[in-house]
Amino acid sequence: MQEKGTISIHTENIFPIIKKFLYSDNEIFLRELVSNAVDATQKIKRLATLGQYTGELGDTTVEVSFDKDKKTITISDRGLGMTAEEIKKYINQIAFSGATEFVEKFKDAKDANEIIGKFGLGFYSAFMVAHTVEINSLSYQEGAEPAKWTCDGSTTFEIAEGSRTERGTDIILHINEESEEFLDKWKLQGILDKYCKFLPVSIKFGTKTESVEDGEDEEGKKKWKSVEVDNIINTTSPIWTKSPSDLKDEDYLAFYKELYPMSEDPLFWIHLNVDYPFNLTGVLYFPKVKNDFDFQKNKIKLFSRQVFITDEVKDIVPEFLMLLHGVIDSPDIPLNVSRSFLQADGNVKKINNYITKKVADKLAELYKKDRKVYEEKWNDIGLFVKYGMISEEKFAEKGKDFVLLKNTKGEFYTLPEYKEKVQATQKDKNDQTIYLYATDVNKQDAFIQSANKKDYDVLVMDSPIDSHFIQHLEGKEEKTQLKRVDADVVEKLIQKDDAYANLLSEEQSTKVKEIFEKAIDNKSYSVEIEGLNPEELPVTVTMDEFMRRMKDMAATGGGMGFYGSLPDSYKVAINGNHGVIDKILKADSEEEQTKLAKQAFDLALLAQGLLTGKDLTAFVQRSVGMI
Repeated sequence: MQEKGTISIHTENIFPIIKKFLYSDNEIFLRELVSNAVDATQKIKRLATLGQYTGELGDTTVEVSFDKDKKTITISDRGLGMTAEEIKKYINQIAFSGATEFVEKFKDAKDANEIIGKFGLGFYSAFMVAHTVEINSLSYQEGAEPAKWTCDGSTTFEIAEGSRTERGTDIILHINEESEEFLDKWKLQGILDKYCKFLPVSIKFGTKTESVEDGEDEEGKKKWKSVEVDNIINTTSPIWTKSPSDLKDEDYLAFYKELYPMSEDPLFWIHLNVDYPFNLTGVLYFPKVKNDFDFQKNKIKLFSRQVFITDEVKDIVPEFLMLLHGVIDSPDIPLNVSRSFLQADGNVKKINNYITKKVADKLAELYKKDRKVYEEKWNDIGLFVKYGMISEEKFAEKGKDFVLLKNTKGEFYTLPEYKEKVQATQKDKNDQTIYLYATDVNKQDAFIQSANKKDYDVLVMDSPIDSHFIQHLEGKEEKTQLKRVDADVVEKLIQKDDAYANLLSEEQSTKVKEIFEKAIDNKSYSVEIEGLNPEELPVTVTMDEFMRRMKDMAATGGGMGFYGSLPDSYKVAINGNHGVIDKILKADSEEEQTKLAKQAFDLALLAQGLLTGKDLTAFVQRSVGMI
């Protein structure tokens, strides 16, 4: 039996096009061919279960091998196999609506997966690395003859009698010169580990050495010997395919270590399992997140029927949950998925919403179950919750029940609890409740202490997302403003009707302002004379809340780039009621006035961590001289 024919694609240009568009993704040829072998194996098992195949199943391991000398890679299975007619039907007639349309539509394509997925080119990805491809196959059907198909990358093929004696298929790739890098054990092992680590059928790649018992020596001690055993590279039943009721915490933790060997244990996890209105399984882990906005994204792996597709899942997983680690598996997402598919597909949007809901439900459950434990984990999970509330309205609605605010005393409050705590003391003369917050507790300690003296509470807002979260809170909490504790003197942060009057005369105030402007000699600092508590500092340096907040948001990519480029500007509040100011006015000479004013100003800078370099050295030397 021998037959020659032409592949039904009506163009000579198809293989150069495949090679050109898929070249950058050429390693996926192995994923495609091993996946096909696994499908064929699963189908024969299914037929056996249904009683439609009564032969011996035998060993159904899929084997990947290579021969460096012959320059071949072979993928062998003991699946359904194919007859000559089936090869012609499935392999030769690619599902094209027309080659001309194909060439036109994809002449500028950048997404290899889009081409493969749309036109059923999985098998033909073999020609990205091979100059010739052979198929040797024997169908499971009784009386079937073995068949051999050969194609050299042109549109002509040859079918002849095959030599295979067992049910199944061998795909033999004769590797081209440009692709000889794939004739390497570690290269192939790496690709198989990436794409095939959790396939549902055992995959063998070469052998490995193991130590086994070999009797006892004369002293009765065990002897060991090294033996070669099959190197099975995959786990056929990963935990996401099992029922949560059959798994223990140790199973989830062991799987996490398998995925991320160098990581700390996760905080907790969510097992996903839904079959309507879409199919989805998986396990998502909450890792310990470093508080430096170093979002370790692309840590969630997307699978389709246990075949790895990608770790770029931003269209499937909401942006704020890109911080999570783990696995999502959905057969509703095709193996050769493209970005444009993910963005347009209705199921993907439903999956996105489902994951958001599951995460919100899990956090609410943890909060209700044991608030103390939840509070202990807040430093790690707060970033997720705040990010979610800012970016996802549905999550924000649920999140308001379990988001926590932490103050400088280490106490935690829900939003309603905190409102109730500060409403009586921190309401200003305009009926606005003012939440004070610190971004650096050590640096802003003097301001925190000033606030505490007035029985004001100060929140800690030191995560990289907090500048955005503050905006969110102000939008949601009625008649509420947030002000950083060092944005002004405390009397100005929460203005009351019983404010201190400035005891200096107008003439004295003008004089003090002139002295300080001369001492400071820097246009970035604007001097104002205030009537403050005599026990407060004589001079306080602050940055306006609005300007500083815009700068903070610009620094974390909040679309405030204009503010980020503006120079820093500060307000210098002079406490007209402080004894030091009186002393400056009464100094013997203008030089002494300037010296004292400069000292008081430098002390204020020092309190803000703004005194550095030569200015700090000069301050120390001046202080020594004054002592």
